[in-house]
Amino acid sequence: MTSTLFVTATDTGAGKTLAACGLLRALRAQGYRACGFKPVAAGGMQTPQGLRNEDALALQDAGGTDEPYELINPCLLREPAAPHLAAELEGRRIRRADLDVAQRELASRHEVIVAEGAGGWQVPLDEVWTLGSWVAEREWPVILVVGMRLGCLNHALLSAESITRRAKLAGWIANVLPPQMPLLEGNIETLRRRFAAPLLGVIPAGADAAGAGRALDLAPLERFLRPPPAPEPDGDA
Repeated sequence: MTSTLFVTATDTGAGKTLAACGLLRALRAQGYRACGFKPVAAGGMQTPQGLRNEDALALQDAGGTDEPYELINPCLLREPAAPHLAAELEGRRIRRADLDVAQRELASRHEVIVAEGAGGWQVPLDEVWTLGSWVAEREWPVILVVGMRLGCLNHALLSAESITRRAKLAGWIANVLPPQMPLLEGNIETLRRRFAAPLLGVIPAGADAAGAGRALDLAPLERFLRPPPAPEPDGDA
């Protein structure tokens, strides 16, 4: 059975993609077949392969997968805006069925899927449903990325409160943003005391995906993951 971890954040620019890529690197280092998943992305760039989203490409690279881009990012909107507004500009609707089909296809070939949200937990996908409501219906554990900057305490506590009303907050990640905020350690400790969920790690400013992976502790997530497969025995043994 595949485990799906959903990565959200306090807001845009908090470091969801970096944290999700770090999780993928850490999971692969422990032997998991892990794959990134960006269900909805708003903001596309034209490439020789067609319209692509930078964050989705980063997830594809961090997962080391040859899965088609269209599965990793089943809904790509050109305009870098709130997804429901970007979809309106294109005369489109974001369809749950498209997201579900892609997730199930990836789940058939991987042990862990790291799904990255768009914006924050409550971002609308149409007039009724949000990305968070879609995740809550599927009962996926949620990881909250907190961009450590002035004002993050209120954003983080409100986000965590909203998540825990409908879903399981499995852990949180502190992502240090430049320039480093005053009293960084005190702010992290404040959140550590107030969150029921464990701190999975502090990603230092300027880290790349590999560095983010090294900063994370996956032990608190073990109850949401099946053990990785044992390595195949050496044929000469």
